[in-house]
Amino acid sequence: MKISDAMVAAINDQIKAEFDSAYIYLAMSAYFEDAGLEGMAHWMKKQYKEEVEHAEKFIDYLYERGARVIIPEIAKPKESYADALEVFKTAYAHEQYVTSRIYKLVDLASGEKDYATLSMLKWYVDEQMEEEDNTGGIVSKLEFLGSDKHGTYIVDRELAAR
Repeated sequence: MKISDAMVAAINDQIKAEFDSAYIYLAMSAYFEDAGLEGMAHWMKKQYKEEVEHAEKFIDYLYERGARVIIPEIAKPKESYADALEVFKTAYAHEQYVTSRIYKLVDLASGEKDYATLSMLKWYVDEQMEEEDNTGGIVSKLEFLGSDKHGTYIVDRELAAR
């Protein structure tokens, strides 16, 4: 079964969203480097690389289906934040946004009875559950710590182990 034009357009749009996500996380990594929080910078750099991999996975899928890939322009990300908590709250909200986008792709594939795309998207559904759990957990820790710089240092060291 040929992949529909609507599904190709939606996946190409998701490729843009994945590259936007990568760029956001790279900017967050730079923010943490500037703040001297190397562990958090490392964690965000890993996120950046994951998001590029997610985009590449969508690209490869479109090629497998004989579809045209459109490499999009990406938006300039935010450069500064009040503190680590704001960064991770932003990352958590962003992951929730990406999850909603993946669910829309699932809805489209379901409506079109595109079972190949549904199968591929299952990986993304599972991945987004993990992404939300990870970022949400870090937000919870940082909220618990409040403005405790020693606690932030401990979380920074913990995230360096990723």
